[in-house]
Amino acid sequence: MTEQNAVSVPERRPEARPPVKGNGGKKRQAGKLIRRIVALVVAVAVVAGGGFLIWKLVFDKKVAQGEISRDYATIGSIQSTVKGSGMAKAGNSAAITLTENGTVQEVLVAQGDMVTAGQPLYTIDSQAVQDKITAAQETLTRLQEELSQLQSAKADLTIQAPFSGKLTEVMSLQTGGQVAAGDKIATLVNDSTLKLSLYYNYAYESQIRVGQTVRVSLPAQMTTVNGKVEKINKVTYIAPEGGTFFEVVITLTNPGTLTQGTAATASMTGSDGEEIYPYENGTLQFYETRDILAKAGGPVQSVSSQLMNYAAVTAGQTLVTLSSESQDALIAAKAQEVANAQAALEEATRALDNFNATSPIDGTVTSCAISPGQEVKAGDTVITISDTTRMQVEISVDDRNISFITPGMSIDLTDYNGNVYTGTVANIDLNVGGGSEGGGASGMTNYPVLLNVDNYSGTLLAGMWLDYSFVSSEVNDCVMVPNSSLFYMSDNSGNSVYVVFVEAQEPPAEVADITLPEPEPGMPAQYPTPEQGFYPVVVETGLPDTYNTEIKSGLQGDETVFNGFLTNQGDSWSGGVG
Repeated sequence: MTEQNAVSVPERRPEARPPVKGNGGKKRQAGKLIRRIVALVVAVAVVAGGGFLIWKLVFDKKVAQGEISRDYATIGSIQSTVKGSGMAKAGNSAAITLTENGTVQEVLVAQGDMVTAGQPLYTIDSQAVQDKITAAQETLTRLQEELSQLQSAKADLTIQAPFSGKLTEVMSLQTGGQVAAGDKIATLVNDSTLKLSLYYNYAYESQIRVGQTVRVSLPAQMTTVNGKVEKINKVTYIAPEGGTFFEVVITLTNPGTLTQGTAATASMTGSDGEEIYPYENGTLQFYETRDILAKAGGPVQSVSSQLMNYAAVTAGQTLVTLSSESQDALIAAKAQEVANAQAALEEATRALDNFNATSPIDGTVTSCAISPGQEVKAGDTVITISDTTRMQVEISVDDRNISFITPGMSIDLTDYNGNVYTGTVANIDLNVGGGSEGGGASGMTNYPVLLNVDNYSGTLLAGMWLDYSFVSSEVNDCVMVPNSSLFYMSDNSGNSVYVVFVEAQEPPAEVADITLPEPEPGMPAQYPTPEQGFYPVVVETGLPDTYNTEIKSGLQGDETVFNGFLTNQGDSWSGGVG
């Protein structure tokens, strides 16, 4: 609970009013006859007074009004100090809770020990944990393989050109049509490079080498182009006329006018300067030919405009895309299974860590609930470690003062022994409010404020209550009245207002439109009346403290104000709401 105190320092107060002096009656002496007459009159008065007292008690419901107590509106300063209390707790703590049953093998720390992060704490043997880790790892591996297969299957739904070349034997496809796994979509040929296979006599074996330049003759075009030896195959080809020959594969760049099946031959100059010719002519072949097959089946989602005979395509170019809607759903479901299996493996691994635990933080072992040989079960919290070098204290600050709290601000704290600590504001939670809406002396909203407190001496313990205080606000040169002179009531329009009763000879211009309630039968009046020289004035309140309240408007200062009625019990009195 927050308590707000302040010191109000009046700077100016009006001079006290002189008391009204009464006139005493003069005594006269009379003779003997007169004394007898007086005695008779007194006797009659006593009898009459007794009768009046009985009537007063039985029939008269009015109660005598006490004397009015007065005070003043003064000019001064209010310094508001907020006070309250909060409980200290460790700034950082970690509790190790088991997830499986086991047997304690070794305990390496005891309650009260200082530990550092990573320091071994204990070992517990649990075959159940080991079995869970093994099963979780196997499940994860299996699901990852299944996901990879599904992703590969989805990749198969996109049919691409494996290399750059020209399409032939193209399958006729349209969007919405069906493709079955294994269907040949087209044949792709690499016609930018052609190859020629010829056979040469083994007599020239030593004079032909890979990379050697050759002259390729094209009889049909009556032209010659350069080529080179790409490969030599030491096969044994025997001609009908006799003689053995080996194969030489020659490649040449297609100038754009050659194609597969064109007759060609090639010659080269030997090391002795003689021309070397093949056994017979050959025909040009495409350097590479491959059938493009659908690896998966499904409805056709899109077809490339290049999917036609003799169209040139590049390596990786997409030719056909099959619908992946069903495949996407399978992949998403399998990916979730993989994520769940990964989480299960991590949980099982954490469980193993708990059975061979190391300290997660620097701190003090505040509880150790295990010993060697002890059987432990899932759910047991076996060790708690707290870092008490920095403590935290949560305080509650109301809406009148929360604007004066800023991150990094210092707040004084005191324990029950009078030890003083300094708290530093670490967090202000403006999203969590408690209490009720209202202003002035009515309901308030409270906000949690978290303080960090250095505790290197170790004197501040978790669970200790600390008193806090800080100066929240200060107002100088303000008009203020005693809290007992401030009344909270409703005007004739139903508005709730604060009122001060001001003493005046004539009604002030600011007199409030308020009908004062009649006192209950047998009860004294709460408020003074104009007949008694007091008029209600609506005021705007500001900063309050234990004794006074700031008046922002309605009073100028130096006014005499109503401060309650004196009672018959000594110097006690009844006043306002403050």
